[in-house]
Amino acid sequence: MVRKTKFYLDKRNGKLMGVCSGIADYMGVDTLWIRVGMVGLTLLGAGWLTIPGYVIVGLVADKKPRELYDVGPAEDAFWRSARTSPASTIRSVRGDFRDIDRRLQNVEVYLTSSSRNLASEIDRLR
Repeated sequence: MVRKTKFYLDKRNGKLMGVCSGIADYMGVDTLWIRVGMVGLTLLGAGWLTIPGYVIVGLVADKKPRELYDVGPAEDAFWRSARTSPASTIRSVRGDFRDIDRRLQNVEVYLTSSSRNLASEIDRLR
């Protein structure tokens, strides 16, 4: 089973090893900003840390499974928000379920009410 909340190298959208695009996909940020940040850190003197770290992550991390490339934009956005902000995602899903429950209660009240029986009797008289 493929874990959708795990960090993966994104080789399909990557330039060198897929590390920056994997980080961007995991964090829900545009890949350009991650690449600019990596180049900025390297040029500002942290190259002794960023370059070996980049290579190590590129060698150790798993490649993004093929199944995760073939998801729709809505599902991709859901899993991205689940990775970056799980608490708000849970609140959103709970709110959606509350809304569905409220709608089902309204349908149940309508189906069991006497007005439905009255409406069906009026339809029969026509």
